Amino acid sequence: MSSTGLPASRSTPAAPKSVHRNPGASESARLNGRVEADDAPPVITVSKLRVEREAVILDGIEWAVKRGQHWVILGANGSGKTSLLSTLTGYMPPSAGEISVLGETYGRTDWRELRKRVGIVSSSVHQLVEGHQTPLNTIIGGRHAIIGMWGDVRPSERAEAEKLLQQVEAVTIRDRPWRVLSQGERQRVLIGRALMAHPELLILDEPCAGLDPVAREHFLQFVARLAKTRHAPTLILVTHHVEEIIPVFSHVLLLRKGGVLAAGAKGKVLTSRLLSHAFDASVELRHQRGRYSIMVSASVGAVI
Repeated sequence: MSSTGLPASRSTPAAPKSVHRNPGASESARLNGRVEADDAPPVITVSKLRVEREAVILDGIEWAVKRGQHWVILGANGSGKTSLLSTLTGYMPPSAGEISVLGETYGRTDWRELRKRVGIVSSSVHQLVEGHQTPLNTIIGGRHAIIGMWGDVRPSERAEAEKLLQQVEAVTIRDRPWRVLSQGERQRVLIGRALMAHPELLILDEPCAGLDPVAREHFLQFVARLAKTRHAPTLILVTHHVEEIIPVFSHVLLLRKGGVLAAGAKGKVLTSRLLSHAFDASVELRHQRGRYSIMVSASVGAVI
């Protein structure tokens, strides 16, 4: 991730007396093999967030992520998922409202330094890796927020990268050129790159895009194993597919047309009624063995 100067938000209202409380933290702590204090500081707090350019992009966003929780940001195309991520990471300054990430508040903190504590796996990073780079080099570069490996490498950095190759299940491809890796292999390597900086928060921005059904399932099971490791970062998965919501994710932020439709424990947010509203279609949600799927009813007169 590059470092750029960031202007302060134009309007930063005082923090509200209370923030949206999300049930289910104890369930999440159990899933992740650790117990978090109820009074632990939030990982993310968003209050009265508004983003406006030529038109209003986000409006009235209220959201809080506590330690021990793993969240999914879910919504249709154009619902505001990417814009919310861009605002959280400081690449799209807010027009109004307050954002706090890992205890730092936007406009009062150097967001370039904060980004070093946040890992992001997205197509924007994927496209920057040169074809000759290897997984080992790519992971090492994550320590310094660069793509690939440049200059001398400390023995300690190489040793840590070797351990991460094992953690992301990429030892057998450590020296293969990037251009011959599968999409799933590349995504695991990019997670290793993000973990090299010891992030407290890891954002997975539509990581299953381009994966076939089998590769997608293998990748999601890898994410489940990662989330259960000791000292795993808080995970945020951005998607518009309920099939990608695996049991390790405890909470869902459901967006619709730039606003929050619902936020909280996934059992309360993931309903046929709410999803039908979010996707502007008649949707039947199915839940079996901890996984979800949807059936979309055909609409009379729909144009495809």
